[in-house]
Amino acid sequence: MQSKSNPTLKRFILAATATVFLTGTALTTGILTQSQPANAQIMVTAPAPNSFADLVDAVRPAVVSIRVRTEITEERQRQRQRPNFDFEMPDLPPGHPLERFFRDFQDRFGNPDARPRDRRPNRAPRRNYTEAVGSGFVISADGFVVTNNHVVENADEVIVIMDNGDERVATIVGTDPRTDLALLQIEGADDLPFVEFATEEARVGDWVVAVGNPFGLGGTVTAGIISARGRDINANAYDDFLQIDAAVNRGNSGGPAFNTSGKVVGVNTAIFSPTGGNVGIAFAIPADTVKQVVFDLMDDGNVTRGFLGVSIQIVTKDIAAGVGLEEARGAMVTRATPDTPAQMAGIRSGDIILFVDGEEVASPRELSRLVASKLPGSEVELTIWRDGDEQQVMVTLGTLADEVALVEPAPEPEPATPDPEPMPTSLGIAVMTGPDGEGVIIEEVDPDSAAAEKGLVPGVVILEADYQGVNTAEELEEIIAEVRESGRSTVLLKAMRGGNVRFLGLSISE
Repeated sequence: MQSKSNPTLKRFILAATATVFLTGTALTTGILTQSQPANAQIMVTAPAPNSFADLVDAVRPAVVSIRVRTEITEERQRQRQRPNFDFEMPDLPPGHPLERFFRDFQDRFGNPDARPRDRRPNRAPRRNYTEAVGSGFVISADGFVVTNNHVVENADEVIVIMDNGDERVATIVGTDPRTDLALLQIEGADDLPFVEFATEEARVGDWVVAVGNPFGLGGTVTAGIISARGRDINANAYDDFLQIDAAVNRGNSGGPAFNTSGKVVGVNTAIFSPTGGNVGIAFAIPADTVKQVVFDLMDDGNVTRGFLGVSIQIVTKDIAAGVGLEEARGAMVTRATPDTPAQMAGIRSGDIILFVDGEEVASPRELSRLVASKLPGSEVELTIWRDGDEQQVMVTLGTLADEVALVEPAPEPEPATPDPEPMPTSLGIAVMTGPDGEGVIIEEVDPDSAAAEKGLVPGVVILEADYQGVNTAEELEEIIAEVRESGRSTVLLKAMRGGNVRFLGLSISE
């Protein structure tokens, strides 16, 4: 259970499958809505399902329950039971009556490398197991099954339970922790009922039906609508979840969400809940993402992704104003890592990436998803904003390795002794020459200034202003004057705090 910013709101990863489906007889209903102004009336005719029964009958044979068995070794069990403290033997004379007591105590709790003494000879080691349940769905006649990675992670045995109750052994073909997806295959399968992924985009307001295994009950059907798209729940760098209000609970993880045509539009993965039960907010991985990952796993059990090699941040309205963009969009490069595809193609700090092969970059996460969807070694065209205009840059992508961070912090600067006298500036901050003579370090901040509103605090180093390096307060003021003369009311600053670099737009209006 993970606490969010609201202490009463918890995010639960489901250990179950949820499937969403809708078909059957439809009735035509006239819906009248009124918007402003009062005389602008919109008439909408939309189909409403009379029943989901035919749809459920059609797809339920392909929805499975998953039972996972994981061995808990004695070492793991000791680690779980051992208190988290260090223990040292007291200084006792040899042969002291308490010596044996403390040595046993140390073996059991104080020394993680020691093995508890078992005074029962010739006894076979006890094998302990933990079991978990989840959901999944069959996508091919030869038994490929999609589920969540967290359902089968560390599994020693995976059993797939069909809708008719048959139990089948499955092997793990491959997993992708980055998207929390896994692909299984049922052993010896050759003629199983299966479902297909939707090719059309799911829309907010579309009906969905979830079929899964909540709390191990199996074969449970719930219905609702798609409540939102593109949800970011801080699960991973590729967050792009569908939010649905069909009842989804623990045990629904890995299950499909179906549209009214019986096609899979998403894989149910997580819920928001203050209690652990359904509150009408569930999240599903979109079908497009699932297809890409699953078919990659089907090839060789691994997922390969394109790699660009940049640290990026969101583009705020102030930043957009500072660089001359009409609206806040794209992903701003704070650092192009040396010897990466981005750096070798000429991408540099301060560039704003707007498009990848013509596809708009709405946010940093969108850039991560677009680049990851490309094959390593492929050449892509990046449209960037630099020097007040759009430019095109061709980049040959590398391969994203598991150990490579998507957003890599800048290295810590070497400590240096700044100049002794802080100089006030028109930004409401007093600065001195920064570490190693590069940039200016903030020593004082006027609490009523725009700088304070933007989160600038003592210790932050300003490296650039309006893409120009600054090493003194005088240089900073000269750049601010130039920006004012150009008619702009916002200056773009490149600042560093704790080794992390970010850009921000700061108002310089008189």
